[in-house]
Amino acid sequence: MIAGSAKGAIRHGLVVLLGIEEADTAEDIEWLSGKIVRLRVFDDDQGVMNRSVQEVGEGILLVSQFTLFASTKKGNRPSYIRAARPEIAIPLYEQFIGKLTADLGKPIETGEFGADMKVRLVNEGPVTIIIDSKARE
Repeated sequence: MIAGSAKGAIRHGLVVLLGIEEADTAEDIEWLSGKIVRLRVFDDDQGVMNRSVQEVGEGILLVSQFTLFASTKKGNRPSYIRAARPEIAIPLYEQFIGKLTADLGKPIETGEFGADMKVRLVNEGPVTIIIDSKARE
């Protein structure tokens, strides 16, 4: 919800909280999108997490989340120094929307970059996975 109105919603699928840091590039976006759409986190007929969001035909809700880069090393106030400034983050966020849409084969749902959003989700399992494009090698 943004200012009382729903911006993006999915019934089933993946909620992707995207943090973009200063060092991220188009190459990171390409790799991350492919990893997300092919990640086998949905149950197959035997109840084993063996199917991707692409295989099960579900949706993706993408929400920008700069606070993922919060550093709590010093003091009690988080520092967001690693988070990319909007002039870097917004183009990468928009590129990521296009790449996820292409890789998934259908439009994805989104929040609004920089907005004060109320995000609700039901985390089945629960399954929460951190994917860091800088840790891929």
